[in-house]
Amino acid sequence: MKNLKYLQLFDAYGPLLTEHQRELCELYYMCDLSLTEIAEQKGVSKQSVSDTLAKSRALLDAYEEKLHHNEINQRESLAVSAMLTRVLRALETFERVHPEYTEEIEKIVSLLQLDTEHSAVITTRRDPGEPD
Repeated sequence: MKNLKYLQLFDAYGPLLTEHQRELCELYYMCDLSLTEIAEQKGVSKQSVSDTLAKSRALLDAYEEKLHHNEINQRESLAVSAMLTRVLRALETFERVHPEYTEEIEKIVSLLQLDTEHSAVITTRRDPGEPD
């Protein structure tokens, strides 16, 4: 991926761009095509593609500056991650005190697991040998 920041901004604000801007952003950020490849595919100059992408980035930055969607989203993701980490640690403590509930705790932990796309944000259970 060329730039995660603009991919996230495009995901949030892409519908606010013109159809042409959206198409070029999709080809550049999502399909990972070069400026030359996009220019050839669209029948325009490489400079035109570059200018359109620069204008699109400026618009995406302006939308984020005014609306703060990604900023809020990242802050909330961190809050959820911290909360899940606290819940998992509390479950670990409870399991050490009440080993008879291990099976139920494992079921709860499995319900808290997110798909791998989002799991990097969440601190998982500690290894048994890891200090508290």
